Amino acid sequence: MRVEVGVATDIGRVRERNEDTYLVEAPLYAIADGMGGARGGAVASGIAIDELETGAKKDKASLADLVRAANRAVFERSMTDRAVAGMGTTLTAARIDEDGAHLAHVGDSRAYLLRGGAFRQLTEDHTLVNRMVKAGEITREEAEVHPHRNVLTRSVGTEPDVVVDEDDVPLIDGDRLLLCSDGLTDMVTRDQIQAILETTTTAQEAADRLIKAANRAGGIDNTTVVVIAIHEDDELEAAGAGGTQEGRSEVPGGAIVVPGRRPSSATVKRWAMRAGVVVVALAAVAFVARFYVDRQWYVGESNGHVAVYQGIPAQFAGLRLSHVDVETDLPAADVTKLPVYQDLPSGITANDRSDALAIVEQMRTDLATSDGGS
Repeated sequence: MRVEVGVATDIGRVRERNEDTYLVEAPLYAIADGMGGARGGAVASGIAIDELETGAKKDKASLADLVRAANRAVFERSMTDRAVAGMGTTLTAARIDEDGAHLAHVGDSRAYLLRGGAFRQLTEDHTLVNRMVKAGEITREEAEVHPHRNVLTRSVGTEPDVVVDEDDVPLIDGDRLLLCSDGLTDMVTRDQIQAILETTTTAQEAADRLIKAANRAGGIDNTTVVVIAIHEDDELEAAGAGGTQEGRSEVPGGAIVVPGRRPSSATVKRWAMRAGVVVVALAAVAFVARFYVDRQWYVGESNGHVAVYQGIPAQFAGLRLSHVDVETDLPAADVTKLPVYQDLPSGITANDRSDALAIVEQMRTDLATSDGGS
């Protein structure tokens, strides 16, 4: 069989940096979505992918063992570098051979399979809300809009050891395998993702359209996708994109140039035209963004304490897109020691102000319980 690969990554419309990292190095493909504040997320995802790639070249360890090695590498760096203490990352990887796809997974990035009109998720989200769904406390529909839907219960690098989910999936002609960060699944519905995969001719076209769909829907997070299309052939080969994120160069419009390929003059003209359209649209976008931002709430840190913010935890053109509404007396350092609130430095989203205050009270209760039990 022949493997055709498309890959795309984008910072989105809100974040200041891209903390996603990917690997496209046949027969290994992976996505890591970092977390841990301004610097830690990018460092964590980068270390995990580097360790995965290096380990795969050194020995014939199982994919799950490679992920466990990546976990140790991220954790050890977190323990020795205070600037990135507590960082972690998701990691979803696939190794393709004649037997199919061998998957290893930690976190809430996802792998999907499209086959003959059926689209199914191959991985399980290691999140608080997914645990609540499995316990029957909330429905899957409620989980999709739950304010804690991005709170991870398992990640790479936050503990010295990690449990890795594994799966083997046979592949046939016409299959499309998708690896994606939650920047896609938080913005684009399952039906929309399936429709894009079904109606695009090439894997790269599918990847590009998925990124555009996430940004059109708001693009509040970094988004990274790897689309792997399976074709009948006499031998296994990778066609299309290759390398890691760091090995690629960015060009105007967020396009990615694969090393060794030059954009055509027509492509350059399209980029220039797109850049002009973006400039013209910025004023209108700014008005809409302000309207949107003023109706967002989250719980974060301020002066070492837990605080309720109005807005979103980001900056644009040097302007902070949020302000403190309430600064509490809860020590942020103590709260972030609780695994469920480890994303506090980057902001825990809330539906509204009352929901944000409810999250704070839950933190207070959980902290008191934790102190009482220690």
